[in-house]
Amino acid sequence: MISSQLILASTSPYRKKLLERLHVPFRTELSHVDESLVKHQTGSPEQKAQLLARQKAESVAARFPNAVVIGGDQMTVVDNQVLDKPVTAEVARAQLAVLAGKTHRLVTATCVLSPGKAQEWVDVTELTMRALTAEEIASYVNLEPALDCGGGYKIEGLGITLFTHIKGNDPTSIEGLPLISLSAVLRELGFTFR
Repeated sequence: MISSQLILASTSPYRKKLLERLHVPFRTELSHVDESLVKHQTGSPEQKAQLLARQKAESVAARFPNAVVIGGDQMTVVDNQVLDKPVTAEVARAQLAVLAGKTHRLVTATCVLSPGKAQEWVDVTELTMRALTAEEIASYVNLEPALDCGGGYKIEGLGITLFTHIKGNDPTSIEGLPLISLSAVLRELGFTFR
């Protein structure tokens, strides 16, 4: 195995749980990035998500220059509008009402920094949500308040029942970390999964 330490530049419990699936030792570190500065810049959601993923990785790599650092960011995009984490049940209900009956995109950007090398990519998943009544939305938010997830749903939980179709290359990218491509990059860097 590679001698470098693996660090996830995130304290997200979702990304941590995903990376644990690879059975490779790693630690998490908080990145010191002001996301609001990037989110208000011009550019596509793909460009903004990639910039944030890179900045998060660079923030941690500056403190651990010999480590392999994974940075990630995700944006929920509908009608060219980015939906932030709802934070309150009221905002979650409003976001679900906007998404109901429509197809939206989840833009998941990843950056892996290793000494002397950067590898970056963006996965885009299209999700079609079924039409929902106000009662169905309220019931979902009461049962599974996904206040820390853009769009107000958790696809890995009861949120899967809200959808009619999902189109993408990696189902784990929906949860925040595309393990198919990430595991390929880590293998290339010498990590093994046991």
